Amino acid sequence: MTDTGTVDLRTRRVLFLIPSLQGGGAERVIVTLLKHLDRKRFQPAIGVVDMSKAVFRDEIRSDVEFIDLGATRVRYALPKIVALIWKRRPDVVFSTLGHLNLALAMVRPLLPNDVRYIARETIVVSSVLEEYRWRVIWTLLYRWFYSHIDLLVCQSRDMQVDLVERFGYPSAQSVVINNPVDIERIYQLALEPLNQREFRSGSIKLVAAGRLNWQKGFDLLIEAIAILADPRIHLVLLGEGILLDELKQLAIARGVADQVEFVGFQTNPYAWFARMDAFVLSSRYEGFPNVVVEALVCGTPVISTPAPGGTREILDGIPECEVAKEVSAQSLADAIAKWMRGDRKRIDPAAVAPYTLDRIVAQYQQVLG
Repeated sequence: MTDTGTVDLRTRRVLFLIPSLQGGGAERVIVTLLKHLDRKRFQPAIGVVDMSKAVFRDEIRSDVEFIDLGATRVRYALPKIVALIWKRRPDVVFSTLGHLNLALAMVRPLLPNDVRYIARETIVVSSVLEEYRWRVIWTLLYRWFYSHIDLLVCQSRDMQVDLVERFGYPSAQSVVINNPVDIERIYQLALEPLNQREFRSGSIKLVAAGRLNWQKGFDLLIEAIAILADPRIHLVLLGEGILLDELKQLAIARGVADQVEFVGFQTNPYAWFARMDAFVLSSRYEGFPNVVVEALVCGTPVISTPAPGGTREILDGIPECEVAKEVSAQSLADAIAKWMRGDRKRIDPAAVAPYTLDRIVAQYQQVLG
């Protein structure tokens, strides 16, 4: 409020910081927020650490100041980030992804105190640290420094509970905001053709999408297809990653190479989702899997592992979907088989009402001030 009691409508300057603009869910969320923030209230800028494979670059609106930090890793960009914040003195710095958030928390004493620091976490931290060689040290770093962040945005309740209970993060400094989904945009893209793509008559078409890494559990999915031993199943995998060759070899070894199709990264995955009988999430852990909501928008049922993260929060109460009992190939195969025995109905559009742009962007605008 101003001295006269009227509301101060000064535009707030927000500096978004992100490691890259590669084709992941975290990057998609930031691009969506930048598009839809109220320009009467916010003046956004974005700093990107690594511009290689920046598939979302062209989706950044022209009224957003774009800053290429010209580095390959967060640690190399950190001095530039500190200098940038001192030079610009934004009202809010909003960072996303764990390593960048932690780096900012660690250098907080070197940053101006009149800037508010908000971080958006993208994963269940304790799950991802299980993959780290020095996980005890990483755990201590999160415990010691993460509370330096003024507000932590968690995508799911699971993520918030993990940070509070496992890392001692102050609950009062956290808030749960699910990811926004541009429903109208997905509807339009879902109508685009697949280059006259045809599937075998009578086939059961499954689709999965994401980076081909250990977290996403595509090895479990291929094993599940092998366990089912049903030649009607045709699985399409959308994505790129370090495990591509290994996954192809696994499909050959398990005798399902003719049932598993690798189509690479797709700029429009929704045209695939809309034409498939079901989407499968095989992840070992998640934060809030955007791709699940996007599949639901396309009307496509989801079969999922009970991956720690927001998966259950999304799928609970949607009878057309199936959640496996545990994260394993056998359990995933059982869930697929159960879905196949069911009615295989499409998804009611009401299922995605909690994730509309207006609702989620309004929540973000509230925390940004």
